[in-house]
Amino acid sequence: MKSAQGFLLAAALGLFGVSLCHAEEPSAILEIGGASETDLKGGTGFGPSLSIEATPIEDVLEIEAGIAPLFSHGQTEWDADFLFKKPYTLSDTVEFMAGVGPSWSHTLSAGKTADTFGASLALDFMFWPWKSRDVGWYMEPSYGFNFGHGHEQSLSMSIGLLIPIP
Repeated sequence: MKSAQGFLLAAALGLFGVSLCHAEEPSAILEIGGASETDLKGGTGFGPSLSIEATPIEDVLEIEAGIAPLFSHGQTEWDADFLFKKPYTLSDTVEFMAGVGPSWSHTLSAGKTADTFGASLALDFMFWPWKSRDVGWYMEPSYGFNFGHGHEQSLSMSIGLLIPIP
């Protein structure tokens, strides 16, 4: 668990530093919400999610680092990802991003642990109901492929609040 927290902290600090040069945009956007994941072979987990996103290249690249502990019957899985996203502005209040990147999972089940790496593909919909963009909400469906034993595939959904960091 400590390595997952260290990964998220290092990614957040790196993202924050990369995006300080943008005066019009916030330096980062915090995403706080809930997540669910369904393994395509069966099994579902639920839990909170936390991500931080920054824009190093306006209208070209957004980078997101996220973590989510998912709980299911007798199992806890910590999922972390680092996504590279292409942003699209659909309107003054709606943004869409498609992204891909590496992922890491730490699973604790029946007293045994396993760490595996994989890849994630995500579609991120961001909604800003007020022009001030003080707060918004997001919906992020994603697909994951695990490179570990069994090559687990999963579908996930994360929904929550957007909080800009000046």
